Formats: sequence, structure tokens, C-alpha cells
Amino acid sequence: MRTLRRALAAAFLVAAAGIPGSLAGEAPFGLRWGPLASVPKPSMADREGNVTALFYFQGRPPASGPDTEQVVLEVCRDEGLQQVIWFSRPFAEAELVPAYAAIYREGVRRYGEPQEAGRPNAVTWPAGRTLLAVRPAEGGGKRIVMVAAGELYGKCSSAHEVATGHPAARHTSDLLESRDRRTVP
Repeated sequence: MRTLRRALAAAFLVAAAGIPGSLAGEAPFGLRWGPLASVPKPSMADREGNVTALFYFQGRPPASGPDTEQVVLEVCRDEGLQQVIWFSRPFAEAELVPAYAAIYREGVRRYGEPQEAGRPNAVTWPAGRTLLAVRPAEGGGKRIVMVAAGELYGKCSSAHEVATGHPAARHTSDLLESRDRRTVP
């Protein structure tokens, strides 16, 4: 289990381009930032303005693995894949601490010490365009949430704001906050 968590952390945290030893444009789960030739069939999709969100529920790649509950890929019309959001399964407190610690250590190894993210129980690695957070889980326990953004996410978010009146980043905040309130987005 420990090896699986470390592999998951490494796969997710390799997201940022320009990290020594990683490929330019590499995103989590073996994907690449930018235009996608194909993606696995999602469990559901939602489109607003220039952004299509592809939702993958547990068991449907890339949301595979025993600690994964959901993965969301945000694909921008012009920039392609620009955000990956991973939600763990709910953990009891005793399980959460070692799972979070493994991911946190991998983030520090790759990007250095994180910064506070401006929300409770969350840190960010600006150089890696990665956020790591802990949120209450519906029905009890807590889940780990990781968000990685591509280099052109800001451009995509700005275009989304022109089209819809709000930046694309608002959807990520809404998704994180809906989990905080124990509601479904």
C-alpha cells in the first residue's frame, strides 16, 4: 500500500513542465498538457464556455487504484488539457496521516517547501502549479485532493472569464468547497 501511495504521488506530482528529470508538458497519469489526441471515455462530462470537464469515477481510468475516488480533467478549447484534479477515497484519521505525508514528502522532494494555499488544510507548490489539500468526506472521514495545472491554465481561465463572466479557476474552488460543505458539486 505504501508503494502504491508513493507511485500515485510521483505520478501526480510530475505534473509541472520544466522540473529536472521530467518531460516538458508532462501531466499526471501519463497524460500531457495541451491538445489531446484521445482520452478514456469519461463517466460524465460538463461543458461551459471554452472548458470541458471530464469526470472519471473510481475504477474508470485514470481514476484507478484503491485510494482514488474521482479524477477530473479540465480540457480547454484552445489550450487542451490544462488541469487535473484527483480526489482520494475517504480515509480514517489513522490512514490519512501516512497517505498525506507520502504525497507531501514527494512534493517537497520535487518542488521544495510549499506555501500556504490561502484555505484551511491546503498547501501549494507554485513552481509545480500543484495544490495539495485535505477536505471532509461525505459520510465521514477525510479525503486528499490534489490539483495540478498546465502552463497555459491562466490563459484558458481568462478566456473562460470573457465567455462566461467568471474565471475557470472558480470551478475548482466550487468543487473543493462543495466537498467542504459535504455536498455534491
